[in-house]
Amino acid sequence: MHESEFSEAIDNLCTADPRYHGQAYYFIREALDFAVRLHKKRPEGTMRHVSASEFLEGFRLYALQEFGPMALTVLGAWGLRRTEDVGEVVFNLVASGKLGKTESDRKEDFAGGFDFTHAFSHPFEPRANRSPEAGVDAEAEDATVANHHEVAEEASP
Repeated sequence: MHESEFSEAIDNLCTADPRYHGQAYYFIREALDFAVRLHKKRPEGTMRHVSASEFLEGFRLYALQEFGPMALTVLGAWGLRRTEDVGEVVFNLVASGKLGKTESDRKEDFAGGFDFTHAFSHPFEPRANRSPEAGVDAEAEDATVANHHEVAEEASP
């Protein structure tokens, strides 16, 4: 896809749906590429569809990688405050023809994926302050964040 065509589509989407900043659309496209690499299960050169849950996992990890403790602030400034917002942007891109979907993909699949405040703040809290009742193992979470850095480094050109 030509970048100028994508940029024009984003301009049109922002006019039609001003809830989301243009940068949100670019970030969603980058996060999708990241999620595909993260969940790579098909031979090189074939298209790989990711589910909403796989995409949201990749989105979360990519946002943490790119923005660190500022992820919640940056995403919020772009209108992305919940996983439902991510789904809205994805399906705006689908409607514009810039992303594809399967017959089983639904916008509702993005509902309740994770809590943005917890997902983007919790990894940066001191371990002693991480709440065990949230159901997150601090060591496992640290390993997941470290692993996504390795995936990103392997996928970089």
